[in-house]
Amino acid sequence: MFAADHALTGLLIKRRYRDVPLPAILLSVQLMEFVWVILNYAGVERTVVEPVVRSVADIHLAYMPYSHSIATAVAMAALCWAGLASAGRASMAPAVGLGILSHLVLDLATHAPDIALAPGFTRSFGSGLYERAPLVALIIEAAYGVFCVWVFVHGRDEPSPARRRGLYAFAIAANLLNVSILSTAVPGPEAWLGGRPLAAVTLVAAQIVVTLWLVWALASRRPD
Repeated sequence: MFAADHALTGLLIKRRYRDVPLPAILLSVQLMEFVWVILNYAGVERTVVEPVVRSVADIHLAYMPYSHSIATAVAMAALCWAGLASAGRASMAPAVGLGILSHLVLDLATHAPDIALAPGFTRSFGSGLYERAPLVALIIEAAYGVFCVWVFVHGRDEPSPARRRGLYAFAIAANLLNVSILSTAVPGPEAWLGGRPLAAVTLVAAQIVVTLWLVWALASRRPD
């Protein structure tokens, strides 16, 4: 899934683990992507971008067995869970572990088959939804984002109307901004990414930071 919905997933986890600081949860849901960005810049993993980019189908996550394989994601979640538990962070441990695993599950639901079983294995997984039915993917992601907000704002401590409106507006607007990258019929800024893989990585990194900050800012707003 795109960055906004990964960030909004943090609200689902926060709803269950109320005592865990939201920043820790938000970092966990995007930890795999942060690793992907770093490894792309380091040349360890590789993204391939077609000379002309009309949609997400022209951006290929060609090699990312360390940041986005099933085995490494599970291992990363287990290590963080165990480390936090041993450090006396009993409530934070499952929240962070589930946050890491949520990224894997959501990517499997939408990505092309580019998520390896483990480093060194050629078999890879992914529904291919972005390429087979991109507008269906857009509807699913928007509905999922709204659902995350709905679960979060219907907690025991009823949030302010301003906070509810802000989160719902973000969930809808952030997904609508992905129309051009999902549809070849709608031109957008992705056209500037043609043949520039690190530019695509940088754009993703910027989206991660901005969406995490916006979700934190909107969800942390005090009641009116």
